[in-house]
Amino acid sequence: MENVSLIIILLSIVTALAQVTDRIRIPYPILLVLVGIGIGLVPGLPNVHLNPDVVFLIFLPPVLYSAAWYTSWPDFKESVRPISLLAVGCVLFTTILVALSVHYFIPNFGWPEAFVLGAIISPPDAVAATAATKGLKLPKRIITILEGESLVNDATGLIAYRYAIAATASGTFIFWLAGINFFYVAGLGIALGLVVGYVFYWIHKITPDNATTDTVFTLLTPYSSYLVAEEFHASGVLAVVAAGLFLSPRSSEVFSNRTRLQATAVWDTMIFILNGVIFIFIGLQLPFIMENLGKFTTGTLIWYGSIVSVVTIVARIIWVFPGAYLPRWFSKSIRTTERDVNVKSVSVLAWSGMRGIVSLAAALALPIMISEKEPFPNRDLIIFLTFCAIFSTLVLQGMTLRRLIKWLGIKSDDNHLREEEHARLKVASQIIEHIEERYTLGLSDAVLNQIKTKYEIRIQRIRKDQSEEKLTREQIEEFTRIQLALIRHEREFVIGLRKQGHIRDEVLRKIEYELDLEEARLELELVQTD
Repeated sequence: MENVSLIIILLSIVTALAQVTDRIRIPYPILLVLVGIGIGLVPGLPNVHLNPDVVFLIFLPPVLYSAAWYTSWPDFKESVRPISLLAVGCVLFTTILVALSVHYFIPNFGWPEAFVLGAIISPPDAVAATAATKGLKLPKRIITILEGESLVNDATGLIAYRYAIAATASGTFIFWLAGINFFYVAGLGIALGLVVGYVFYWIHKITPDNATTDTVFTLLTPYSSYLVAEEFHASGVLAVVAAGLFLSPRSSEVFSNRTRLQATAVWDTMIFILNGVIFIFIGLQLPFIMENLGKFTTGTLIWYGSIVSVVTIVARIIWVFPGAYLPRWFSKSIRTTERDVNVKSVSVLAWSGMRGIVSLAAALALPIMISEKEPFPNRDLIIFLTFCAIFSTLVLQGMTLRRLIKWLGIKSDDNHLREEEHARLKVASQIIEHIEERYTLGLSDAVLNQIKTKYEIRIQRIRKDQSEEKLTREQIEEFTRIQLALIRHEREFVIGLRKQGHIRDEVLRKIEYELDLEEARLELELVQTD
């Protein structure tokens, strides 16, 4: 009962804070971490111990799957070079730089545990990156790179983390063998994720349309992908991402309008709860982390934490700028295809390296003993330094990112708006042609005019013009039935535009969601009329 009460209290706090975060101008994750620290420091309250297995199994798969679902594969593929440089190159570079720093600046910090710490705090967090950029008017390419990096970098960091722990326990590290295993773990994880994704795609295709069961299947997909991959000692992170990227563009083929509406509502609620609990859990861990650090003075801990935090932030800056410009200097094709690279956008990418719950869970998951008689070296200090890196990047970078964007004068591009406008205009024009071909005969002039008027109005609204017509009650029922048929045709046409590559997934999802809402409304009106 105590755990149930705690969960209810935390959910209440998360929900309440979400209502005020916009008014006080503090990013939501930072506010939750600060409140978590405040709650954890209240005398008399029991310490809340975070189970790492809960994070890796319960929290991580759905959060990654949701992020992958809303990531456009064409956009991801178009930015795969900078995403790979950040998700793999920057993570490994940060791991090495942090390991060098703590080994030489912190006494009695050996190489094996130094690399363990570097691997733990090297990957920026998927949740933190999404939450930090939410609502900011950034160019689409910057958002794609940040979200794409956050999907893949956890796999790189966790794989490096495993080998660093193994090296700590055995005292040996074979570089070439680790490299082979890295590609095996990553490649098999992606393959298994695609297999699981196809299995659920097949299940959705052969089972009857049922919004409830289809929504449950969407909840099972990330967990199944993760567990299957981990069972084969592959990357569960990449398996979840691969499954999400595979199923997202195919959702229009297997989901009914009711399923899309229900699944969207369920997922929005679940991700809100998970994200909120994740960040408040980070803050709640501070008292537990401080319990076993009595041999260090407060000044010493602050100094060590500052070293790790500064190196973590600076390492990304050092990597991002050369990584953005050196390939352009050496390759004409990159200069041609990536013309939107500039100092402003690169600066935002370099400053968007917030760490989060995955790093803390990895630190807490460190074994207490590496043998029957030998404890894991510097385990408590590693956990504390990880918390310092998370807290400093969230607060320093998270609090200043919005101001940096404003100071640099970065604005979102309107390419997707023009694309959306063009798609809406093209769809409305095609539907009018379809009406004239199929519905000219057999309908009263009033009904026919009203049907066409809806799409004519849509075109006129795009061109800043509007018109109206009204129907009698008897004509509304006929109008509604035809509207349902036209919405289905409209959906088929816009899906065709996406398959032909004329519009992106983002545009399809937005138009399709509006069609789903309109179809649900018309179906309700038809039932009420009957």
